Amino acid sequence: MDLFDKKKDEKKRGQGFNILSSDSTDGHGGYGAGVLNLNNVSPVFVDVEAGEAYVDMGALHARSAVEKGIKFLHNKEEVPNGRPYWLVWVTVDQKNGGPAYTGVGACEMTVDREIRRGYKNFPEHVNNMDRSLKGRILVSQMDDRSKEILTDYLKNFDEDMWNRSDDQLKEDLSV
Repeated sequence: MDLFDKKKDEKKRGQGFNILSSDSTDGHGGYGAGVLNLNNVSPVFVDVEAGEAYVDMGALHARSAVEKGIKFLHNKEEVPNGRPYWLVWVTVDQKNGGPAYTGVGACEMTVDREIRRGYKNFPEHVNNMDRSLKGRILVSQMDDRSKEILTDYLKNFDEDMWNRSDDQLKEDLSV
């Protein structure tokens, strides 16, 4: 991959987090109150085989680079040669004097580009995004290598955000 392809690839992936936008529903119960606000959640893909993690905002609408052109099935056994991924919903909010990773929900995925099929548990994706938004940490189902990749990514993205995050996140991601 030459430099041009790499830059194009990075641009396509969108290498940043959604970090703290103003919420128009703060403090009132009027129009728009009770609406799910996705402004502070970012989908982080962990590519287990490549050993890398990256943000792809297309995943908010199931249109990430990994998901495009793939028909997802409900049975993991129907995609035996699928490449393993973790889609991790990372919520960023104010904590301990600045932005921090406050919620993390990991969801398993496999994708076989050759047959254009993949596996993901749709209810798990929705529920783990919701739990991440509510400040829960759900990474216990991840394998140790994937936890290491995610930990390195979160630390390297912003070490101050990592340091302000709860100890539970650091403990649950430790291997």
